[in-house]
Amino acid sequence: MENTKPIRIKTISEFHKLRALPKPAHPLISIVDYSDIRFFPEEGKEVVAIFDFYSISIKSGVTGKLKYGQQQYDFDEGIMFFIGPNQVFGVEIDQEELQKATGWIMLIHPDFLWNTSLGKNMKKYEFFHYAVNEALFLSEKEEMIINGIVQNIQNEYHSNIDKFSQDIIISQLETLLNYSERFYSRQFLTRKISSHQILDRLEKVLTDYFNSEELLTKGVPTVQYISDQLNVSPTYLRSLLKVLTGQNTQQHIHNKLIEKAKEKLSTTELTVSEIAYELGFEHMQSFSKLFKTKTNLSPLEFRQSFS
Repeated sequence: MENTKPIRIKTISEFHKLRALPKPAHPLISIVDYSDIRFFPEEGKEVVAIFDFYSISIKSGVTGKLKYGQQQYDFDEGIMFFIGPNQVFGVEIDQEELQKATGWIMLIHPDFLWNTSLGKNMKKYEFFHYAVNEALFLSEKEEMIINGIVQNIQNEYHSNIDKFSQDIIISQLETLLNYSERFYSRQFLTRKISSHQILDRLEKVLTDYFNSEELLTKGVPTVQYISDQLNVSPTYLRSLLKVLTGQNTQQHIHNKLIEKAKEKLSTTELTVSEIAYELGFEHMQSFSKLFKTKTNLSPLEFRQSFS
């Protein structure tokens, strides 16, 4: 997918035309059955696209590859995924496999959300903004809930549009996204092996960094650096850690920093200034303030407790 030039699709009508679909019933929101979508041989096996609108979909009955941001992963039965405007994503397609696909894709233009409560709150749904996304795996019951809401939305915009239509659809969309947020939270807990592997890798990345020269030359690692090392986005990592540990990424970095500081304070004769410098701080005051915030003791008080 790296060498494929992205197709930019600006409107929902443009998407319909490109995929040989009938004109959308509503210009700003559309729900399309996967089995109706057409790809063409001249596009090749890999299709890379950028939408100027939101996309929510559930796909079943076909295997393939989805690349979203920087990571490629398999997607299989009963998977739901979310793509925000201006996100680059790619799909490896097999024409024969595609004919077996079931499910739907919902397209929502940002203009539909303009001046609504949901429009103001879209940023809180972080699954739209992951640079590297994890698809949402749904149980049969969860999928029924989501499909029921989608059917309500479809029924509404296919009915005669009146002054209540947008509010009703927005309300249904909000319900769908809130359920999705609940299911993602559940997934972080139930997919413990995958989640805990990231925790193990986080611990190793932090330990290696704090034991290397990088701490002295580059300073305390940033959240972005840690996320890059784990090949996940900062928002995804924060969400995962908050669910599993109750702490965000910055707090994990600080915990490792304090652990290293305690080790130096209790086993070396370095001054507090020297320790602060070795831990990547330009100013001793900043180090001392963080240490006291985390331990309720100043570095000197902590050292004296070992005397």
